[in-house]
Amino acid sequence: MSNPFFIMKKTANPSSHTIEELEKRCESLKKQNQELTAKLQWFEEQFRLHKQRQFGASSEKTNPDQLEFSLFNEVECLANPSVEEPTVETITYHRKKTRGHREVMLENLPVETIKYCLSDEEQVCLCCGGSLHEMSTEVRQELKVIPAQVKVVQHVRHVYACRHCERHETKTPIVTAAMPSPVYPGSLASASAMAYIMNQKYVEGMPLYRQEQQLSRLGLPLSRQTLANWMIYGANTWLSFLYNRLYDHLLKQDILHADETTLQVLCEPGRSATSSSYIWLYRTGREGPSIILYDYQQTRASKHPRKFLSGFKGYLHVDGYAGYNGLPNVTLVGCWAHARRKFDEALKSLPSTAKAASVTAKEGLHFCNELFMIERETKDMSPEERYKVRLERSQPLLEAFSVWIREQTPKVLPKSALGQALTYCRNQWDRLAAFLEDGRLEIDNNRSERSIKPFVIGRKNWLFANFVRGAQSSAIIYSIVETAKENGLRPFHYLMYLFERLPNLDTKNESLLDQLLPWSPDIPEECRVPVKLNKE
Repeated sequence: MSNPFFIMKKTANPSSHTIEELEKRCESLKKQNQELTAKLQWFEEQFRLHKQRQFGASSEKTNPDQLEFSLFNEVECLANPSVEEPTVETITYHRKKTRGHREVMLENLPVETIKYCLSDEEQVCLCCGGSLHEMSTEVRQELKVIPAQVKVVQHVRHVYACRHCERHETKTPIVTAAMPSPVYPGSLASASAMAYIMNQKYVEGMPLYRQEQQLSRLGLPLSRQTLANWMIYGANTWLSFLYNRLYDHLLKQDILHADETTLQVLCEPGRSATSSSYIWLYRTGREGPSIILYDYQQTRASKHPRKFLSGFKGYLHVDGYAGYNGLPNVTLVGCWAHARRKFDEALKSLPSTAKAASVTAKEGLHFCNELFMIERETKDMSPEERYKVRLERSQPLLEAFSVWIREQTPKVLPKSALGQALTYCRNQWDRLAAFLEDGRLEIDNNRSERSIKPFVIGRKNWLFANFVRGAQSSAIIYSIVETAKENGLRPFHYLMYLFERLPNLDTKNESLLDQLLPWSPDIPEECRVPVKLNKE
């Protein structure tokens, strides 16, 4: 006989879960499924972005027409029956004789002419024996490359004395001929040698160990430690005077750009060799003299730009980094290139089947492209004209963009690529809209990114700095050579000119130092990049 209690308990078990409990469980599973799906979509986005960065094209350029219509419906979008047919005209072309590319390319190079002539005995006609006259010439041009060479320059200083005083007087006056002061007393370094080593590393990206090998092949066995000592001495002893003058002129401007990048310094006190230090970049905008300064610091803390820009008042173009927040008397101007890049990444993170469809990321990218198109059209305008055009065209576009961002934000997952793009624009909106305040301001911070790029490329060659002194010297040298390049100077010739002048100059005289600044009209012509005067 079966146990009735057991039967009752067994039959009562299925009804222990009420409908409410089952519904709650279904809701919980549904929510969990949505979270897992969102996480899976995020991982898929990151995977596609990683593949794009590793194997895809790095260009962010887009064809604005392709954001409006595809190749298949181009006819429907562009067709307009109301447009009249063009009339047939007869056009006569007149060929204009222009100089070839080779002549234009070689016009600023020095020319060495080698003539090949017949001797007087050979200028005899083979037929009648009469004398020959010069009818024409044939010219062949080729490039001659003169490689680097090393030679010793001896500075012989003559000392003079008076024969009469030597024989008849108790004192003999000694007169020594004047001789320019050396750039590095007690060293083999000359102005040209120090400039060459700096130019090879900081302009051409050649690390010191490779320069050591190159000099050895030229017959000069100098160690890389010696070369490093030359650069540190040249930067800290001489170039620092010019760096300080550039810094004074920088703070007088009212529009600047800033950026920062990492630098590894192996032997920093109290820090491991793998710690990341930073090079901060500060430069002028499109107005005023072109000045580019680098500042080495151990961290990315906000105290560093606050200290460096102490006394500066005006606009500062930056990216989205919060370290620039709270600078006194400074209005931050955001970078639309960063905002556009995030929409571009959101579009690239989509599967290939979704990219051709009308998606939200395309709309955001279209807004950014419209802003940049207006900036391209106003590129050659005066600041006043550009300011008026921005109020007429860019400001309404920004207002529409702001409304669009608020509408799309609730519809998008915050952690998705598109959600991050919307969040960036929303958090940076005051900075992004600040370029409307002055026609001299720029819509992006690409100017500073272009200026910090040479340092980033050079870092790939020499990888790290050994000591803090080397990192500080590198910041000074990079500042001088990049400012020189920005002002149309040849870095090697300019550095050599500085190392010839500075040791023989009163470095406390600011007016004399200003004559050596890259934009000074007193800079010799051989330091300037040749300008093609005869442009077709």
